[in-house]
Amino acid sequence: MKRKYAAIIIDDQYGEIIKLSNSLKEIEEIALIGVAQNAQKGKEIILKAKPDLVFLDIEMPHTNGLEMLRELKYAISWHLHIIFYTESNKYLLEALRASAFDYLIKPYSEFDLKLVTNRFLKHMKLTENQSTYSNASLTLDAKKNPHFLITTIKGYISLKPDNIGYFEYIKDKRHWMVIMDHQTIQLKKNTSAEDILRLHTSFIQINQQQIINITYLQGIEGRKCIMAPPFDKVEKLIISRFFFGSVQERFFLL
Repeated sequence: MKRKYAAIIIDDQYGEIIKLSNSLKEIEEIALIGVAQNAQKGKEIILKAKPDLVFLDIEMPHTNGLEMLRELKYAISWHLHIIFYTESNKYLLEALRASAFDYLIKPYSEFDLKLVTNRFLKHMKLTENQSTYSNASLTLDAKKNPHFLITTIKGYISLKPDNIGYFEYIKDKRHWMVIMDHQTIQLKKNTSAEDILRLHTSFIQINQQQIINITYLQGIEGRKCIMAPPFDKVEKLIISRFFFGSVQERFFLL
């Protein structure tokens, strides 16, 4: 069974959404999971669904696609691919500077769309095939070996889950940090939250910038995590509304 990649369309023109939606139905490896007709709704869907791919119109009222992407810059902690599509190529250079994966001109042809989506699928498969060797984290069977390898800015390091209190995303530097009792380690820059969560079942995300080791979670006061020593002095671990239900459920199962 082929893997499906989650996609979202953001365009203020409903007709364009319908057209692109119908085109994507013909591509079995891409699953459309949401649409939005303005930037605000688009941001909400992206942060909630964490899609692999977004088709983003640039020319929208109030906040255009480029501005929307800049506003999301530090909230995106996973591998998100943006395909800008618009009626003019005048934004091409700016879109490339915004790290667009590709660019599609309206009205697009089915041939052009196929070229773009095939490039995306090829890129994803290549990335996944290489992940065994170069992924930001190499997951090992915790029952056979309690250690796992993570990729730092200096190379690889072997850690035990019990050594780690939490992970924190540094927005201005755009990388994750591992926070231990007497040490912090900077992870490789392209490490995503999903990479970290795959390392061990003890790790759970509490907001867009923090992932905790739930074995150290002693209680929840309001939305604040009360951690066990040696992480009991940490004050800034706050559960966001979006993640509260999943954290609460996992905590009560312990």
